[in-house]
Amino acid sequence: MASASAQDSHLAAFLDMLTAERGASPNTIEAYRGDLEGFLDYLSDGSVAPLSVGTQNIQGYIAAMANAGQAPTSRSRRLSAIKQYYRFLFAEGLIGADPTSGLQGPKKQRSLPKVLSIAEVDRLLDASQKRCEGVEGRAMFRALRFHCLLELLYATGMRVSELVGLPRTVLRGDKRVFSIKGKGGRERLVPLNAEARAALDRFLEVSGRFDNSPWLFPSKSASGHMTRQRFAQDLKDVAAEAGIGGDRISPHVLRHAFASHLLDRGADLRTVQQLLGHADISTTEIYTHVLQERLKALVNTHHPLAKTK
Repeated sequence: MASASAQDSHLAAFLDMLTAERGASPNTIEAYRGDLEGFLDYLSDGSVAPLSVGTQNIQGYIAAMANAGQAPTSRSRRLSAIKQYYRFLFAEGLIGADPTSGLQGPKKQRSLPKVLSIAEVDRLLDASQKRCEGVEGRAMFRALRFHCLLELLYATGMRVSELVGLPRTVLRGDKRVFSIKGKGGRERLVPLNAEARAALDRFLEVSGRFDNSPWLFPSKSASGHMTRQRFAQDLKDVAAEAGIGGDRISPHVLRHAFASHLLDRGADLRTVQQLLGHADISTTEIYTHVLQERLKALVNTHHPLAKTK
């Protein structure tokens, strides 16, 4: 078995390479050092020489971490460090084959999207509507523009970039449906509910001075239309007035709410996919997991057998 000093020299050479060739920061170097020393300690306990490691030894280490309750992200990070270390040893001619070749890290659990309840969306819309009352001039224009954007976002599930960049030409034809161009230039139809159409009509009444603008939601920005950043900030401000924390709200959260609320009311997955403009239905399926988690929480909270005595 290689001496401890030899192991230390190999590790030191690897860390020096990270600093010299990749410009790794001191914090990054210490993270690599900690991850690799943990692995080398594991090998030492099993009397396995680092330069004689086989794939099964690394798999055993990953399994040991899992048994110890290490999160998938931590296991993935440590495996990444081990892979880079052995690639370095192989490139330096210190080992004849890379034992990490073909090894894959643990699958990361897909995080569920944040979703507002229907009651919270109602509060958000009410707070937005109140901003339109008792104001005039530029303030009225901004309030009606935001409320219209909010109603359209929740009614259609559009991406915020699609929403703020709507051309004025979407008003041609039937106002009950917008034809929009999404990712990859794919066109789709999105229907507008009565509330969204009413908010749009009110906004159009005060936006007449922008008739020459090619954008539905004009502004003084460099692009000529409302920016995603400005809308997101306004959304957080209104959410605060509605008693919704800023960490729980974003334009994308409302897109999530649109999708999950539709499925909750019985819409089929394929229809929701088309409305959202997802190229792959597997992307839309995440919302079925949201509903499953909600049902689990409902049962755990209200089912008599789930209550502890």
